[in-house]
Amino acid sequence: MLEKYLGFIITISIYVSVNLPVDSLAQGTYIEAVSLDSELHFTRLAFGVDGHPFSNYPGEPWLRDWPDAEYHLLQGVRRLTRIDAGEYRQVSLLNDAIFDYPIVYAVKVGLWHLNNREVSRLREYLLKGGLLIVDDFHGPNEWAQFIASVRKVFPNKTIVDIPDEHEIFHVLYDLDDRQQIPGRNAVYNGVTWEHPLGMPEHWRGVYDEDGRILMAINFNMDLGDAWEHADDAFYPQPMTALAYRIGINYIIYSMTH
Repeated sequence: MLEKYLGFIITISIYVSVNLPVDSLAQGTYIEAVSLDSELHFTRLAFGVDGHPFSNYPGEPWLRDWPDAEYHLLQGVRRLTRIDAGEYRQVSLLNDAIFDYPIVYAVKVGLWHLNNREVSRLREYLLKGGLLIVDDFHGPNEWAQFIASVRKVFPNKTIVDIPDEHEIFHVLYDLDDRQQIPGRNAVYNGVTWEHPLGMPEHWRGVYDEDGRILMAINFNMDLGDAWEHADDAFYPQPMTALAYRIGINYIIYSMTH
């Protein structure tokens, strides 16, 4: 009887998960839509791989380090700034709620393949004042996959290295002395890179016509792991501290530009 009962529960759970409308999976914190009750909700961008719709199954690339990375970053924001930071959120490009969030954070973008609707929506979001922060992708193949979609979003814009003197590196913290932020596995292996060709690190950007950064591109780095493992004694504290400062500078830059 117990086995039949458990089997029934599992079947119902799978049915609900599979048949839940895709856009509802990234409306608010986890699944439910929630109101805007703070000036900042750091928001994770949901996307599918190779043109497939996204899901919220564990192991999906867009969910890497969720929610620990956001949890620890926002703890730092609350401690180190006076920003009224609410809970972290999730949103998809095709969800109109994306326009409520001035910052979206995307990981593993070396695996995305945006369709035409997503391309159009991302362009609209960025040109209306949004900032896309991308992180945790490595090596030439993932770079090529990433820029294939970026070129569809902005066919006439170029991706450039952000100069050290740019205000995004000085809006709160002076970040002239930056270094590659490694994932935890890289630290365990005694290196800072996650891919054999994942050197050197790059802070790159895409700008609008007025010089505002639309995309903050952290290539060959893993800020999310540094945030996620902020309370892990194994992960180097200086790396976490730098990742906090970079993230906070991005947030303040977005909120003031």
